[in-house]
Formats: sequence, C-alpha cells, structure tokens
Amino acid sequence: MSVLTRAEAQTRARFLDVHRYVIDLDLDRGDETFGSSTVIHFTAREAGDTFVDIQPVALHRAVLDGRELDPAALEDNRLPLTGLAAGPHELRIEADMRYSRTGEGMHRFTDPADGETYLYTQMSLEDVRSVIAAFDQPDLKAVFEVSVTAPPAWTVLGNGVAQRTGEGRWQLAPTPLISTYLLAIAAGPWHSVRTEHAGLPFGLHCRRSLAPHLDTDADELFDITRRCFDRYHEIFEEPYPFDSYDQAFVPEFNFGAMENPGLVTFRDEFVYRSAVTDTERQTRGMVIAHEMAHMWFGDLVTLQWWDDIWLNESFAEYMGFQVLSEATGFSDTWTDFAVTRKGWGYDADQRPTTHPVAPDAEAVHDTASALSNFDGISYAKGASALRQLVAWLGEKDFLAGINDHFARHRFGNATLADFLDSLARATDRDVHTWAEQWLRTTGVDTLTPEVTETADGWRFAIGRTGSRPHRITVSLYDQADSDPARLLARDRFSTDVPGEPIDFTGPRPDLVLLNDGDLTYAKVRFDEQSWATVAAALRGLPDALSRAVIWNAARDQVRDGELAPSASAGRCPQPAAYLDVVRAHLPYETDIAVIEGVLTFARTQIADRYLPDEQRPAALATLEAVARELLPRHPLVAARTLIAVTTDAAELRDWLTAEAVSGGPRVDPELRWRLLLRLSVLGAATAADIDAELARDPSATGQEGAARCRAALPDPASKQAAWATLFDSDDLSNYLFTATAQGFWQPEHRDLVRDFVPRYFPAATALAARRGPALAEAAGRYAFPVPAVDADTLRLGEECLRDADPTPALRRRLADQLDDLARALRVRGIWA
Repeated sequence: MSVLTRAEAQTRARFLDVHRYVIDLDLDRGDETFGSSTVIHFTAREAGDTFVDIQPVALHRAVLDGRELDPAALEDNRLPLTGLAAGPHELRIEADMRYSRTGEGMHRFTDPADGETYLYTQMSLEDVRSVIAAFDQPDLKAVFEVSVTAPPAWTVLGNGVAQRTGEGRWQLAPTPLISTYLLAIAAGPWHSVRTEHAGLPFGLHCRRSLAPHLDTDADELFDITRRCFDRYHEIFEEPYPFDSYDQAFVPEFNFGAMENPGLVTFRDEFVYRSAVTDTERQTRGMVIAHEMAHMWFGDLVTLQWWDDIWLNESFAEYMGFQVLSEATGFSDTWTDFAVTRKGWGYDADQRPTTHPVAPDAEAVHDTASALSNFDGISYAKGASALRQLVAWLGEKDFLAGINDHFARHRFGNATLADFLDSLARATDRDVHTWAEQWLRTTGVDTLTPEVTETADGWRFAIGRTGSRPHRITVSLYDQADSDPARLLARDRFSTDVPGEPIDFTGPRPDLVLLNDGDLTYAKVRFDEQSWATVAAALRGLPDALSRAVIWNAARDQVRDGELAPSASAGRCPQPAAYLDVVRAHLPYETDIAVIEGVLTFARTQIADRYLPDEQRPAALATLEAVARELLPRHPLVAARTLIAVTTDAAELRDWLTAEAVSGGPRVDPELRWRLLLRLSVLGAATAADIDAELARDPSATGQEGAARCRAALPDPASKQAAWATLFDSDDLSNYLFTATAQGFWQPEHRDLVRDFVPRYFPAATALAARRGPALAEAAGRYAFPVPAVDADTLRLGEECLRDADPTPALRRRLADQLDDLARALRVRGIWA
C-alpha cells in the first residue's frame, strides 16, 4: 500500500489549489460496500501531472474535464492525472468502497444488543481515500459539500448541520475550508439529545442500546461542554469557527476521540454502563475539553505537514487539562495529568524510538512515519513543555501569542516557525532559543537536590543531568514533632535550573521536594534524608499533586534500577523499597487518580514484570492487603484491584453470586466481567459460565468480555482456539481482536503459553501486512507476550525487527515493547 511522502505532498501543494469537493455517498447498498461519488474542483498553477488518492473496491468511472480516464490506470491507490493545463479543472469519480471492521475509513458496526447498524468515519491520517477520492494532505484545504443516501430510519450527522431532504436523503451544510482528514460522517439510528448554546445547535449522540446511560449523563456532558466552550471564548479572540457542535459516541473507536469540525467522535465507552470513579468522569471531561481545543488548534489552523503533530496534540492536551480545571468543578486535573499522562511521556522519551516534540520535517518523511508519532511525546511531553513555557513566559504573553497565531493563519496551515514568530511578537523573551532547547531535543533531564552542611546552616543546589533550562518550585518540609507521619511546610520558592547555590541558616529540612507543583518535565530524585522522610511520612504531605510528584519519582527510580521494587528483591539498601512505601502510605491516600496510578504500576509492572516469578505471590498479597484497607473509602478502585490480584476463587465466586463485593460496591456488569475474567485465569470458570454471562449481557461490551474470558481459560484447547481467531482468521473486529489478545497472555499461564511466544512474531508480522495499521498497533500493543520476561523473547523480537521487515506501525510498537522488556530484565538483574 502506498504512503504519501513529504516530498510528494510539497510538490502537489505547489502545483494545486483545491477549492471544493461535492460528495454523494450511498450507504444503503448492503453490508459490504457503499457508493462514493466525488466531484473535485481544483486549479493547476501550471501545466503538469499529478494524482488523486482513492482506494476503491471498484472504480467505475473517472472523468477529468469531460474526458474519460481509464480506471485501469489506478495503481497503489493513486489515479494519475496527466497533461493538466494551467487553470481550473473538474474531476468526477464514481466508485464502490468497502466498509471497515478495523476502525479506519468508514467503519460499520452491528450492535449485538438489538441488531441495529451504525457507520462512522475515521479519516486521519490517510484513510479518506477509502471513503472518497481526494487530494489527501493537510495543506490542501477545501470546502466540502456532502449529500448522503441512507436507510429511511437512520439519522445522518456530519461536519455541518444536516437536513433531511427526502426519504433516506440528507444534505450537510457546506464546510468552511478544512483539511481532508477532518471530513466526518456518522450514520445510523442514533439516539440523540439536543440543545442550543451561544446561538449554535449542540448535540449528543449514541447507539440506541446506550440511550438510558447517555440520558443519565446528558446534563453533565452538556454542562462541561458549555463551560469549556465559554472559557475558550474568554481566552481566544477568534470565535468558534463552525456552524454546530455535535458529539457522537461511536462503537469500536480506535482512539479516545477525534476532533472532526462540528462532529467530534468519541469512543462510546465514555457512555458509562456501570459505576465509574470521579477520576474517570474527570478524564471524560478532559477529553471533551481537549477535542474542543482542536476546533482552534488543528481545525481552524492546521499543521502544514505531519512533523508538526504537536501543534495539534500538545496544545489540545495542555488546554484540555487547563481549561477543564478553570471552567468546571474538576479542580485536580493536573494531579491526574501527573499520574496518568506524565509517565507515558517519560517512558516514550527514554526508548530508542524517541523523537523531539517538534521533529525536523525530514525525519517525518511520509505518512507511515507520522502515524508512529501520535505517542506520549506528542501528547504528554508536549503538553508538559507548554506548561513549562507558560511558567517561564507568563500566561498573558502566551495567550497573546496564540491569538496572534489564530488571526494570521485562520482557515489555513502553519508551522512551528509560524507559531514561534507569533509568540515572539507577544514577548521580549527568546522563544526561539527556548524552542530549540525544549522542542528540538530528546530525552528526560534528571534533577537532584544537593544538600550540604555549612557553618551556620545548610546549602542547597540542584544537580542536573541533561541540558534544558527549567523553572521549578522547590518545597521544604519538616516532620511534625507531635506526629512524625505529618509533614509541615517550612518554605516554598521558585528557582531556575541551572542556577546558583542558595545558603540557608538553621537546620536542614527533613524533605526537599523538587518540582513541587509539577510545572516542568524532568525526573526528580531525593537526597538520602529526604527519601527516608518520604518512606516515613509520605501520607502526611498535604497536597495531592505534591504526593503525585513523589510517587512519579519513586516509579522512575524503580524503572531506572535505583530503587528496589520490593524488600524481598535481593539486596535492598534503601530505607524502604517501592512496595514498602505502597503498603505504608497508599491506604491513607485520598486522591483516586494517585491510588489508581500507583496500584496499576505496582501490579502490572512490579508484580508482573520486575520481580521474578517466585516473588510475585508476595507482591500480589501486599496489593491485596492495601486494596482491602482502601475498600471502605474508595470502594470501586479498591474492588477492581482486589479482583485482579486475589487468588481466592471461592471468594470471587461468592461476590459474583451475591452481586456485591463484601464490604464494597454492588457488582454491576463491568465488575461481573472482571470477576469472571479472574475466575477464568484461575481455572475456576468454564466455557458454560462464560456463555451464561454473555446471555445475561449480550451487549457489545459483553461480547468483548466473553472473548477476553474465553482466551483466558487455562487449557491448551482454549489457548489454541483463541490464537486461531487472532492470527489465522481476519474475522475479528478491532475491539474483539483486542479483547481476545488481552485474555490470552496471563502471568499465571507462562508455562501453558510458552510455545506460543516464538509463533507470535511471524504471526503478528503477517497480520499487520494483511490488516493495516490499526490492527498492527493492536497486535503489537495487546497481543505481545508481555509476561514472557526472558532473554529468549528479547532475542526473538530483535530477530524479527532485523529480518522480518514488519510494517512501520508494528515495527514501532515492537521496538517499544522490546525496550520495555529489556528494562524489566535489567531491573531483575540489578536486584537479583
């Protein structure tokens, strides 16, 4: 399959001006294909040749300026347009296109709960060609006029207001100038809730089977939407640029959401069927704010080429957390960011596949390489860099620069250089040098407090490994005399790194905390006395974000082999190993995001990977004890962990039968599937149990739960059957593939699935070549043999990368997995 290179895009952009697409889609032709008719009005700046992108099942007709083109000339999804004269042209394309089951292009889904069918598009980066004919690159913006034929009972949604014009016929309002990857269609018997705000129609849409759950949360969703919309209008001078704001919660969506102008699509897991934590509601609110930010960052002003993904994603990530905290009742967003997003960035930035936030354009030479950069660097590191920029620049100048950027490039395209020029006009700070230091470099700096005694007090300095400048807050704490587990703030000050040492009089503090408030992107360390204080009194630190900074630092030290994961992990010279700190302090934690983040790392990394097999039961027992202590105050997050770590099958079965966790929450559908999965892993459930639960919950989520549980049954026949559905057939949708893969590899089943490890690498390589980037990503992320922490797995993976030529999407994911595996082996070796 062809990919578009940067050089090709530049050539085509110099040659063409694209004005308008007139599109007619027929979505009422059956289950496999749909009709696509496209008329493109464009101008050639000079005489020459080019091509249009299209990936049809059948290309029926192509007419250029009244001249029939030969459909057989289509090759590698490109139809040549030769002999173009300078001036205006019209291209007409009629084709049949195939529906997708992988969440790419025009995805088709039939709801097992009621048999209803839904369609939606996901065009980014290069899947518009599987829906319409297009000059598919971000800097060839055009107006889109779309009409749709659909079954009469369906509703059609799109980038503009949709009007029903006849039986099964819909017309969408023409868009302003937008990029091809932002074209959006959603069609089906949607359940819709509508309102108006600021003179614009707002809508929420989901599958009919989810209607009661959407209705329950509609007021909350609209309230967040309105508040964020109003806040953006307070800080941005450019008004919202589109004619409506619909939010559609769609099935089997590969991402969190997609910023289609006027029609944001979300994964429909955000329509909650079961109980969720406040942190999960906050995350949903952040995604709403993030996607709305894209209406300006990405849709109004769009990157010129994919090297500037960060201009879309880093800004939306930063604005999503910041605006949600400013406009709504979710005030702890940056604690959530520290715990759930910051580590994503740190981990990505320490792998061989790292890249700058703003890479050189030459490094993103085609769309395949660009797709790999939608990662923790473009999102979390980029947002962290922007947070540091605001701390250094000041919010007033930062926003002034943003508004200048919007005004200069509205409905156009821009680059990093354009953005920096706008910032430079708003401040006298040297933003170009800052960008070179922060956006053009890779890796994570490490900051370490250096505390020494002096004649009348102590001296403080900061050691730095790395090269970036930092503006950070340093906090000093003392243990209370009356209660050593309580920490009292002594002082808090801002300082620059690098900077001069600071002298203090009097005794040194018990704890010196760097980057309190988490305003920079750097790993932090502790001096010996500070770590002893953390081990004794972490729970006594009053601010959740401060505690999150410490938990992140401890996590990084474990990953770097500087802190023992467990006191039983061989030699352990520190006052306390990581699990010791978890056992002593996490039961007292009040912030759910912190609890979830620490428990997840402790279970999935420390217990399952960093500790040798014989130490895993003790680690799980520690986490079980912590979860039981947390259960009365944080019942849902504690119950989820308890279910995941306990080996008491009888107790799990009792909870399932009683429909309640003893001393904890009611067992709703989500917890029922968690319980059944754990029972399956432990060999305490049967295929008949899974069938019975699926009959009780025949929803799409139930289908995924059943697939996960079947793959987790600990017998050879079940494992072979799951393997066959994953790799020997292409019948599974993206979500059912993921669910099956998640069930297959279990730490408890290492011996049972050992022979599948060498089969994985050729099977994943073949699947990725057949099924495309989305399934390649799923195969690399979820189907990788994560529990196989041994040198043989690492060797097999390295041989695959060297000799098997995996697709770019799979290659990137495998490289990351193998680096994580090598890190786990190093950690084990250090503490052996």
